[in-house]
Order: sequence, then C-alpha cells, then structure tokens
Amino acid sequence: DVDKIKHLRDTTGLSFDQIKKALDEAGGDETKALEILKAQGVTVAAKKSSREVKEGIIDFYIHANKKLGAMVEVLCETDFVARNFDFQKLAHDLAMHIAAARPGTVEDLLDQIFIKDQDITVKDLISQYIAKLGENIQVGRFEIFEI
Repeated sequence: DVDKIKHLRDTTGLSFDQIKKALDEAGGDETKALEILKAQGVTVAAKKSSREVKEGIIDFYIHANKKLGAMVEVLCETDFVARNFDFQKLAHDLAMHIAAARPGTVEDLLDQIFIKDQDITVKDLISQYIAKLGENIQVGRFEIFEI
C-alpha cells in the first residue's frame, strides 16, 4: 500500500526499500512495521557506536521568556552529515529538550523520555537518526543557562 509506505517514510525518513521490507515482514500492519523499523534502528546504532565522531555542530534553544536557554554539542562522523538539515533539526530538538527537562549529565539525558514524543527516549531518538543518516551520532556536552 503506497499510503502506508508514504506515511512510514514521512515518520521515519528511512528508505522506501527498508520500509517495504518491514511492511512485508509485518504482513502489511503499519504499527508492527514501525516497531520493526525502530528495532532495526537500535541495531544499526549499536553497530555504528564504536565509530569515531570528529565532526558535528553546536546548537541552542532560547525559551520565549528569554530567561532560559540551552546549548548542546552534537557529534557525527563527517561534515557532510553535520550540514544535513535532519542532523541540525536533531541538534535543535535536543537543545529544546535539555532546556525543558534539565538533565544533569549526558547519561541522564539519554535515559529521559523525549519531550516531543512520549513514546521514545532521547537515546531512541538518536538511534532513529543514526539509522536515517547512516553515521554514529553522539551528544558531546551541553549547558543550561537560566536567569
């Protein structure tokens, strides 16, 4: 079903081939296919986790009241991915999450439920982007600023 493939593509950003295989494996069930794709993302992330991250970006979020902000360093393997819109969106979403959830350490951050999707953790979110972009991605460090 083209609509299911399109919806999953919009949701995950993964290739049509990956989505079609997951739908075939799930017998056409979109929910099961999404679970399969998430599991594959975790597997891909685990395989790439040992690869060195030498590139990346720094992004920030400033709350509307101008009294709270967060800055985050998000690392990847290549400058090509660092310049990618999706990677930059991830960095901005992480900065927003950090400002809202105020984790103490990177490990705390990874274990938190993502503020924009209560069904996944920040670690799951990063795993999805690793599968989507094909590179190891890590949070280097972050800082929260508040007046």
